[in-house]
Amino acid sequence: MAQVEETSVEELKSQIKRLNSKAGQMKMDLHDLAEGLPTDYKTLMDVAASTYEIYRQLDELKQQVKKLEQQK
Repeated sequence: MAQVEETSVEELKSQIKRLNSKAGQMKMDLHDLAEGLPTDYKTLMDVAASTYEIYRQLDELKQQVKKLEQQK
């Protein structure tokens, strides 16, 4: 059972690492868009929603890892 949990934690950490990279890029895209306002303002909501979703997923995964690690 411990091996399965360890694998899950490692898999979650791997997902977090990938999402962190993507989240960083999304944050920069949102920042660049904000700096260029009012140009491309029509894409602001889509970019912001995508950025929000990435960070929401990251938060959820980090909470799962924390919960699994506390169960050990």
